[in-house]
Amino acid sequence: MSTTLVPAFVLHSRPYRESSALVDFLTPQGRLRAVLRGARGKAGSLARPFISLEVEFRGRHELKTVARLEPAGVAHWLEGDTLFSGLYLNELLTRLLPAEDAHPELFELYRGSLLALAARRPLEPLLRAFEWRLLCELGYGFALDRDIHGLPVAPESFYRLQPDAGFEAVQQFQPGLFKGALLLSMAEADWASEGALGAAKRLMRQALAPHLGGRPLVSRELFMSIKESPRG
Repeated sequence: MSTTLVPAFVLHSRPYRESSALVDFLTPQGRLRAVLRGARGKAGSLARPFISLEVEFRGRHELKTVARLEPAGVAHWLEGDTLFSGLYLNELLTRLLPAEDAHPELFELYRGSLLALAARRPLEPLLRAFEWRLLCELGYGFALDRDIHGLPVAPESFYRLQPDAGFEAVQQFQPGLFKGALLLSMAEADWASEGALGAAKRLMRQALAPHLGGRPLVSRELFMSIKESPRG
């Protein structure tokens, strides 16, 4: 791997040995895991989420070493719901993105999403767009306007999601189905359509679940616990 500086963001960090940290970075070359030595010093203060960085990685194996780490712009200040949303994006990438699988467009999507979060853009459309693009980048996407047989989605029909394949029309209503009209609204990103955002959130949970291996998302559980805790 080249020893030049590459743009990066920290996705996740945890203590490693006495004074080091094991850090997952998002780069245009993919998710890279590296040992950051002296994590309690200046380098550790930079190796935090949502800071635009430039990093020099060394090592030929999957576990790299951080040789140099520098700030490359202002930190994205997130708080409240935007902070939890940023942590959610980080956890999705850490859990789903294979190591050293290059996705430069996904890196730019993440960078743009952080800017939108910091600017307090509406959260739900932003999160749904990120989830959908992530699925497509990883090869798990599916058509929203056609069923698994290639037929156009009918607005008045109901459909069941077959993960990684698409939608199958069903003749009788059952819980968990999606009305064709809402799928067509999602295909056009028409979030003004009544029920479209709620249906999109439910759809993304169904689509992501098989790839998360049955383990709940820590960021989602943390967010729900904060929302449900009593406030004095």
